[in-house]
Amino acid sequence: MVRLIVGRKGKGKTKQLLDKVNNEVKIASGNIVYLDRNRDHMYELNNKVRLIDVSRYLIDNSDEFIGFVCGIISQDHDLQQMYFDGFLRISKLEGQDITPTIEKLEKISEAFQVDFILSVSLDEDELPAAIKDKVLVAL
Repeated sequence: MVRLIVGRKGKGKTKQLLDKVNNEVKIASGNIVYLDRNRDHMYELNNKVRLIDVSRYLIDNSDEFIGFVCGIISQDHDLQQMYFDGFLRISKLEGQDITPTIEKLEKISEAFQVDFILSVSLDEDELPAAIKDKVLVAL
């Protein structure tokens, strides 16, 4: 399942994402990974959550990002959830249609039973119609 937390920059998406991951880690039976563009939120995350700073890896486009995500999944058979903070930036999709990438993530989710929760810096009315049903929180 892919779920989105949407809203413009500064609306509080990261706080929503951090609250959700820290609550989920208390009840999750599997592992949780948090992808971010830096390590700024390292001390706000429960120490059971694996934080990965995506900027340290040479990701140039959304296809490489999907490959990166699949690599993480392939190394952790107990992975239950992945959180993506600043999805547009870390996936290199700023100013592009995110629908194909969201569709790929949905297929990966179904194949490997991993849930994805993404913070997306777009207002709900800016989202493509095909993915509006994936909105978890609109700020």
